Amino acid sequence: MKKIVSISRILVGVLFIISGLIKLNDPIGFSFKLEEYFSAAVLNLTALEPYALVISILVVIFEVLLGIFLLIGYKPKFTVWSLLLMILFFTFLTFYSAYFNKVTDCGCFGDAIKLTPWQTFSKDIVLLILILIIFSGIRFIKPVFSTFQTTVLALFGFIGCLWFGYHVLMHLPTIDFRPYKVGANLWDNMIVPEDAPKADIDYMWTFNINGEEKVITTKGSYPTVDGEFISVDTKEIDPGYVAPIHDFSIERDGEDFTEAILHDDHVVLLIAYSLEKSESLGLKAIKNVADKASENGYKVIGLTASGHEIQDKLKAEYHFNFDFYFSDETALKTIVRSNPGVLILDKGTVIQKVHWNDVDDLNLIKVN
Repeated sequence: MKKIVSISRILVGVLFIISGLIKLNDPIGFSFKLEEYFSAAVLNLTALEPYALVISILVVIFEVLLGIFLLIGYKPKFTVWSLLLMILFFTFLTFYSAYFNKVTDCGCFGDAIKLTPWQTFSKDIVLLILILIIFSGIRFIKPVFSTFQTTVLALFGFIGCLWFGYHVLMHLPTIDFRPYKVGANLWDNMIVPEDAPKADIDYMWTFNINGEEKVITTKGSYPTVDGEFISVDTKEIDPGYVAPIHDFSIERDGEDFTEAILHDDHVVLLIAYSLEKSESLGLKAIKNVADKASENGYKVIGLTASGHEIQDKLKAEYHFNFDFYFSDETALKTIVRSNPGVLILDKGTVIQKVHWNDVDDLNLIKVN
């Protein structure tokens, strides 16, 4: 039993640390996922949405610390009880999400590893079993080091988590797992190969046949049936191939400029998913970037999901020398975890990407 508890302890501790660090690398991304859970369509906890970022940071730091505490044997009762309560909550949450198909990706491993809702629930069931084993053998959990050394390690873990979380918030994620990372070509990531697997979708047609409702399932074709059509529903069996980038576009006044801009040389994208929420210092920073970039021969455009009224207001207030184009808010949040943020593109390839705090690090050389 002691050996089984030890193995379970290592597996759970390592998994909690890895999962927590991946999310701590991108707490803003995890906060967006929490907002999805808090929305009216899922848990209907909309009052918590404004606090999603704070909650995300607290949750992931606690997750990492529990993993560390378990491995070093710090406060075993507190640690194991916390692990058990946490996994019970997340097992319920993932089951609810999977059964009712509410959230298609839990964000358990950020953008590094994508899991389906049922895969996530299965993972939590395995973790629950391992934690129950640890719980039943809690007497075997002893500190690896002396009490003082264990306390110091726990404290260093807490300080390290706080520093790392603050660092990525003030800059950008240390490791970028998204298809918009430096070196990625955005246009290539939008292309769907001709031989890519197609989506498999069932169409359920409801007809009134001789006074009785009957459902006929096809793969899309309208069924030949002698009856009155009532409704049609669809069910996705297999999504097929989905391009890494599938919801990004650059539009202005109803015209799509995506392909033209992503094939252009030396483009600066100034991205603010919400101009209303952008910080004044950030807007001043991108104003300076825009002026220098234009002077050095770059094409400068703004990308936002905000409306024309706020665009015009800020353009007049900050004397922006560029125009804003429209793009989907979710896509913009995915591109850069900064509001605003800056990307330098060359024929669609991301050359540089920075938080507005780091615009001084941009290398805006003169170009033709």
